[in-house]
Amino acid sequence: MTLPMLFRRALATSRTARWRRPEGRPFRLALMSGAAALALGATLLSPAQTLAWGQAPATQTQSSSQSAAPAVGPQSFADVVERVKPAVVAIKTKALEAGGGPEEGFPGAPPELSPDDPLYRFFRHFGEPPGGGRGRQKHMTQAQGSGFVITNDGYVVTNNHVVENATQVEVTFDDGRTLPAKIIGTDKRTDLALLKISDGNNLPHVDWASSSPRVGDWVIAVGNPFGLGGTVTAGIVSARGRDIGAGPYDDFIQIDAPVNRGNSGGPSFDEHGQVIGVNTAIYSPSGGSVGIGFAIPSEVAKDVIAALKDKGQVARGWIGVSIQPITPEIAESLGLKTSKGALIAQPQRGGPAEAAGLKAGDVVTAVDGQKVDGPRDLARRIATLGPGKSAELTYLRNGAEKNVKLKLGKLPSEKETAAAESNDDGVEPGAALAAYGIEVAPAAEVRGGRGGEGLIIVGIDPNGAAAQKGLRQGDVIVEANGQTLKGRGDLQAAIDSAKKEGRKSVLLRVKSPEGARFVALSVNPAS
Repeated sequence: MTLPMLFRRALATSRTARWRRPEGRPFRLALMSGAAALALGATLLSPAQTLAWGQAPATQTQSSSQSAAPAVGPQSFADVVERVKPAVVAIKTKALEAGGGPEEGFPGAPPELSPDDPLYRFFRHFGEPPGGGRGRQKHMTQAQGSGFVITNDGYVVTNNHVVENATQVEVTFDDGRTLPAKIIGTDKRTDLALLKISDGNNLPHVDWASSSPRVGDWVIAVGNPFGLGGTVTAGIVSARGRDIGAGPYDDFIQIDAPVNRGNSGGPSFDEHGQVIGVNTAIYSPSGGSVGIGFAIPSEVAKDVIAALKDKGQVARGWIGVSIQPITPEIAESLGLKTSKGALIAQPQRGGPAEAAGLKAGDVVTAVDGQKVDGPRDLARRIATLGPGKSAELTYLRNGAEKNVKLKLGKLPSEKETAAAESNDDGVEPGAALAAYGIEVAPAAEVRGGRGGEGLIIVGIDPNGAAAQKGLRQGDVIVEANGQTLKGRGDLQAAIDSAKKEGRKSVLLRVKSPEGARFVALSVNPAS
């Protein structure tokens, strides 16, 4: 299953749920179910909400048999807010962006304008350079968000998407002062950025929390929603460790303190006034806050910000593997008792993992003796160790547990890791596996067969069992149950072998333009 597609512009409807960047630059992530969509950036103001504090009635008496009084919530956050609010800033940016179609923001065009609309050409004219050319004319855009000062000399934390592509940045304090700032460094993978206020001196600032919050702890969010300036909301920590598909290191704190458009980059405080998170996204079916917000935990943010302050970028550890979760079907195919761990779909050529002898189909279960829950857990652990460090991986191969030590490399940039595989339509008909709805041919016999190994899918029934597992025309089935496929009959032989062994599925290793992955294909396609 491929990752959701990202879009720069998205329309809010009553049938669409979204992850939104609260500063107002949305992108959409389609949910796997297709019943809703995700996007970042709230656009509508939600109705005011009332939060009732848990106070014990003044007339309530306590029995002598009771060992402790019931928990009582704070009567006011005013003292904490008075102390931290001066360090929270509103951020305004200007950026130069290319024009395009209405979905990319024709100047003056309504966002809902369709290419079929008669006005489409009219607005498109204003997005083109003089003379009616087809190029895109750059235009100035403005955005706003929030941030907070962490040092008295003016270092400011915010989200990367608040200042992305910005050519000018200004910060405004709660007392009305507006000062210019420059971007020191950004980290797209965690959506964090560090700014420096020009000539900052003896500025109000806040500190990172010394411990992680627990689910149920109070949380206070301060920011600049809808450009209104310093606004305070409160709630509790609703959950920890949320993965919303925003990046490879998702580990969000979920909060119910209302945050909206413009809150991006602002802080979430604990009841002592320490920063526990950086507000980044909301979940919303309507565009406004519904009480589900997400913040980057301070334990993640402070390390990233420290690296940006020191070097202007973040260097992460890298072992060079494509990994995927272990589904129950894959676990059964591999004879595993649990779905814990990370399945190596493909070691990258020349990477530390390949040099250490790791292979496709190995399941990494621990790093330096610490158990690995899944792919994201493995990615975070390796990234945190940093390049040049040594790590011991525990993995399973053919049911046997093994250990290997390797030296971590440096995680390449997104540009360096971009796949450069080309597609080729020169396919020829092959042998039919009618029960699964696919036709295959040896990749070596087909032009554009991705290196010549395995069987390439040259025809597929979109309603067949193979298509339902995510296989597509042009995919190359390299292995089945760990055995390399060379001829047309090898795949059927692997399926028959799995049946004899009493397995429910045959495990395929598949290559496509998006990379390598494993697919568990039922040995009984009718089931």
